[in-house]
Amino acid sequence: ITLCGSIKFKTEFMKVQEKLTLDGNIVLTPNFFNNIKNKIDLDTKKMLDGMHKQKIDMSDEIYVINLGGYIGESTKAEIEYAKTKSKKISYLESIK
Repeated sequence: ITLCGSIKFKTEFMKVQEKLTLDGNIVLTPNFFNNIKNKIDLDTKKMLDGMHKQKIDMSDEIYVINLGGYIGESTKAEIEYAKTKSKKISYLESIK
């Protein structure tokens, strides 16, 4: 399962990762939980985005950390990518 969502929800990512792992799943997470957007160039950002897509490719499912219903633009793109790959999509909180 690949976790997707805003890195500002680091604490929730850790809780979900622990639960899913203890449930017997292999869990893949984002590369960083620090905001590095202003510290990297566009090529590096594209590389990291590509790596996250590879994680989605390796997974059977993505699990979206949408605390408070928040889904940012990058996460929306990851959801759409997962849909094109026919991946199961689960959410922390039900979506409206």
